[in-house]
Amino acid sequence: MRAVEITEAGGPDVLKPVERERPEPGPGQILIRLHHAGVNRPDALQRAGMYAPPPGASDLPGLEGAGEVAAVGPGVSRWREGDRVCALLPGGGYAEYAVCNAGHALPVPEGMSLKQAACLPETFFTVYSNVVMRGGLKAGERFLVHGGSSGIGTTAIQLARELGARVFTTAGSAEKCAACVDLGAERAINYREEDFVEVVKAEGGAHLILDMVGGSYISRNVNALADEGRLVQIAFLEGPKAELNFAQMMMRRLTLTGSTLRPQSDLAKTRIAEALEREVWPMLAAGRIAPVMDREFALEDAAKAHARMESSTHIGKIVLNVAG
Repeated sequence: MRAVEITEAGGPDVLKPVERERPEPGPGQILIRLHHAGVNRPDALQRAGMYAPPPGASDLPGLEGAGEVAAVGPGVSRWREGDRVCALLPGGGYAEYAVCNAGHALPVPEGMSLKQAACLPETFFTVYSNVVMRGGLKAGERFLVHGGSSGIGTTAIQLARELGARVFTTAGSAEKCAACVDLGAERAINYREEDFVEVVKAEGGAHLILDMVGGSYISRNVNALADEGRLVQIAFLEGPKAELNFAQMMMRRLTLTGSTLRPQSDLAKTRIAEALEREVWPMLAAGRIAPVMDREFALEDAAKAHARMESSTHIGKIVLNVAG
């Protein structure tokens, strides 16, 4: 099969097209013939040598994709060859074929293309598990998500809007802010021109903040929280270390938490998939929410896709056309 591998730790140019043996599904797994694969920040971390695949996973990058089931392993009863699925992958998405746990695959929402569906798993698993399951967002609450024009941000804005929250976000340009407002943000804050802490505190503070920046944002996020607010950390683009006065956590009864998706157990990911199919997939099928698409690249141009992602000029999801 055609694939793209990481030849050594480094920049986008270390991604090279190769020929690999097609994997075979083991017990409880399915093999997917991928049409499209999503490109995500963890792929770039893996490429840079900072995010190793879990034991037993493919060394190829790629954490999500969509296509047809090509084969099923022993013990799999739900899926049949030819079923259209999108799936959260432990790795291996930058290839024509990938295996995954059968419980981590979901049907392609009705009326949605495989290109769109390839953008769902990594982002929706991450957002739903952290905003709803971990963060407990409720209708009427003030929700702040940083990086509103990213794949995570555009998803979080739409989902929080559907849950009845008041949505605030940050972005780095007028164009990106406008896109966030179009998706349902009540207020998009250009972080180059305004202080998000002041803006959010003027509204009473955020009940929930979803952050992937870290660094200097950690203490600022705490200052922007309302009493009994929750901060959920999912990445550290600016670094994981900060000086923080933890007395605020006690006096204002704050909750500081976070998670990463890839290291979680197969059972935990299956439970997230079940909740998504039950709660979110009907929204997708009805067109109430949808993945925001930025640009498509051929599989062999994965290096260009990574360069695009790391330029931070994109709005929404970047995908690889695997099928050609």
